[in-house]
This record gives sequence, structure tokens and C-alpha cells, in this order.
Amino acid sequence: MAKQDSGIPVLWFLSGAAVGSVLALLFAPESGRHTRRRLAKQAKRGTQALSESGREVYEKGREVYDRGREIAEEAAEMFERGRKLAEKKIDDVI
Repeated sequence: MAKQDSGIPVLWFLSGAAVGSVLALLFAPESGRHTRRRLAKQAKRGTQALSESGREVYEKGREVYDRGREIAEEAAEMFERGRKLAEKKIDDVI
């Protein structure tokens, strides 16, 4: 039976990343105020980029949804035409 420890390496990686981040901030050559300002600017840029990406994803999703709806409506119309043709053919035969 296979050993199931797939989450352990991820946990170690995340722990190492956190420790590395803390050490980088502690040993940074800049003052705390400067570092906080820089982190705030980076966070603001990240927030803006994430917001922009979210809007783009929403717009693309909306386009896909609208196109899917059009395709579904066209398919329903074709189905209805086929049903009417089949009924007409059956009535002609009978």
C-alpha cells in the first residue's frame, strides 16, 4: 500500500519560505520605515494587478457565457425545425 504523505513536502516548503522571508526582512539593509513603504507599494501594485486580471477573467467568462447561450439557442431552433420537418414527413407518409 502506498504511503500517503503528499502534504508534508508542501508544509516544509511553506515553512522554509516563511522563515526565509522573516530572515530577509530582519537582515535587510534598509530601515524598517523604508521596507514597510516598499512592501506597501508592492502590495498595492499586486492588488491592482489582481483586480485587473479579475476584470479580464470576468469579461472573458461573460463572452464565453454569451457565446454558449447563442449556441444553445441556435441548437434549440435547429432541433425545433428538425422536429417540424419530421412531423411533416410523418404526416405525409400517413
